[in-house]
Amino acid sequence: MDRQFWISGILVSVLAFAFGFVVHGVLLAGDYAPLAGSLYRTTEEAQGYLPYLIIAHLLFGFAFTWIYRQGKTPGEPWLSQGARFGVAVVALMTIPMYLIYYAVQPTPGMLVAKQILFDGVSTVLLGIAAAYLNRSPGEA
Repeated sequence: MDRQFWISGILVSVLAFAFGFVVHGVLLAGDYAPLAGSLYRTTEEAQGYLPYLIIAHLLFGFAFTWIYRQGKTPGEPWLSQGARFGVAVVALMTIPMYLIYYAVQPTPGMLVAKQILFDGVSTVLLGIAAAYLNRSPGEA
């Protein structure tokens, strides 16, 4: 694990946290508001769990970076590799996670669709960021 890995892990963690805030704290805030206190924690209650969010995003950032680097194909453009990796993670993690939540929690279907869409786009962007941060020397 070289310097590039550590930098990428930290930056992907920060980006994931920022995307999560934009998606869940801004774009979906209106969808979550009626569910606060019943299906989801209230904003005040959720603030006490911020350390768990930080730990989760750090784990995600470093695992995402590590897995990307394991499957990186030398000589192939970083942009297409990153986008492909992001799509694979969406299919592996994002879509199944929200469909499982939908099956076991009374979450509105439109909210689930928005979660999948917004988090899916964010994850593809994270794949592109990881690819950029882990490109080989001399790659444009």
